[in-house]
Amino acid sequence: MENMKINIYKYVSSLFLSTALLASCGNFEEINTNKQGVTPEQAEGDGVASGGFIQTLQRSVVPVGTAANKTDIINVYQTAYHIGQDDWAGYFGQNADWKGGRNHTTYSLVNDWVKESYKQSYTQAFSPWLSIKNSPAAKLNPENFALAQVLKVAVWHKATDIFGPIPYTKAGEGLLNTPYDSQEVVYMSMLSDLEKAIETLTSFEEQGGKLFPNYDLVYGGNTTNWVKFANSLMLRLAMRMRYVAPAEAKKYAEMAVNHRIGVMTGKEDGASISVAHGLQFENPIERTAGQYAETRMGTPAFSYMAGYEDPRLPKYFRTTKHPYAVSLPWAGGSYFPIPVGFGIRQDEKREESVYFCSLPNIERTTPVHWLLTSEVLFLRAEGALFGWNMGGTAENFYTQGIQMSFEENGVPASKAALYIGSGLKPVDVDMTKLNRVRTTIQAVSTATVEFVGTQEQKLEKIMIQKWIALYPNGQEAWSEWRRTGYPKLHTPLKNTSNGEVNSKQGIRRMHYSIQTARSEEEQAVYDEAVKLLGGPDSPATKLWWDKKR
Repeated sequence: MENMKINIYKYVSSLFLSTALLASCGNFEEINTNKQGVTPEQAEGDGVASGGFIQTLQRSVVPVGTAANKTDIINVYQTAYHIGQDDWAGYFGQNADWKGGRNHTTYSLVNDWVKESYKQSYTQAFSPWLSIKNSPAAKLNPENFALAQVLKVAVWHKATDIFGPIPYTKAGEGLLNTPYDSQEVVYMSMLSDLEKAIETLTSFEEQGGKLFPNYDLVYGGNTTNWVKFANSLMLRLAMRMRYVAPAEAKKYAEMAVNHRIGVMTGKEDGASISVAHGLQFENPIERTAGQYAETRMGTPAFSYMAGYEDPRLPKYFRTTKHPYAVSLPWAGGSYFPIPVGFGIRQDEKREESVYFCSLPNIERTTPVHWLLTSEVLFLRAEGALFGWNMGGTAENFYTQGIQMSFEENGVPASKAALYIGSGLKPVDVDMTKLNRVRTTIQAVSTATVEFVGTQEQKLEKIMIQKWIALYPNGQEAWSEWRRTGYPKLHTPLKNTSNGEVNSKQGIRRMHYSIQTARSEEEQAVYDEAVKLLGGPDSPATKLWWDKKR
């Protein structure tokens, strides 16, 4: 039995490594026939093969590692998502001068980091997904592939939201140079894949089935929760299309909400990774803020949360003794942010250094969130605001979203009523004493929290509160900022793009990684991808769904 286990694990490792070849080779059986004395059927006997691939997919939705990974996964997350998207969303500023101050934070994209973004949002998930797709168990147990499809969409929707066109409909067909699809085709295909997966998983749930209970890092095999997650993901993607494909957006949003199992409604429905199967996963932001001494509070986060006297502020950020910090007695101390696009690194030798600005209040054990119930409630609020059948009113969902976010962050939901009715507004950020800045960064919104005003003003309030609730999920917040224009954010202190990116418009996408040489076939695929993009391969080019402004 022990030898069989060892051989099965060897088989899984062999299969995983050889899957990369499958993108350009269709002879799966020839490559993978009983190399270790174990057939695929034996490997699937106790779920080892597919279970391992499911875990790899789950760890690809947001890159997470354990202490055994040391700083490898942390560095991957930092370059793929954190330095760019988390900053472009306005959550953080950086005490750093990477590449001499010409980097993502100052609108000069670093090619190696762009490559990492594509790898983590697309390539990393390809092999485990394809392995499950081609496994014998996929036909015998269709729920396995259904879950893999949901996880694939959870990863790949970030790739298309970062770059635009990506390979999707022909992915996994063994082509040497897989053609790219337009973002419209990608989105419609993702929603179709989710619809089919939800149907399969719902049937499995009705039979009382469990999904990889010995491997699932998120829900411990609870199929009901996975259906709720898939429906909630469908709602997220449907809303992204509201300005460009309103009829399809409405159809899929209502489909998700009105499904028998439906979307997330309780706090426990949220999708996060923390502790599972004896493994403690580390939140990568703790290390970028602590050991690296780089990540600090951004000025937009301070302006909105200090202005609203938001009780989540001390849950999100730590107090500081910086001499220029602003005293906020209601938040337990003083806080001071770093401007977005600061582009300078300062050490602890001077007390006024930005080294001492407010750190994120994130521990290594803080869960890494994929999608929380508060986000779902704000999505339903937006849908209801524009007449979709979301099962309630926009105002009710808006209020519930705030209450849920409070609850998710350990703040009593009972405080929401006072918060909503406070009449408070975002505040200016006084940086007149800070060297290299010497100015006041003005508040860019006058919105209160109370759900009053025109339809557009109510949308702004929904998006502000959704943005606060999404913290620190910068990838999703950046996507929603591009889609709606909310919340209004500060422009970067420095813009080193040489005029390519307008500071007010911001980064709209990442360009594809710059290659010094491409084969003729690769060049043809690239040229077609840019054609499908509908504009130059530039960070200033808007994506298909980015049609509001």
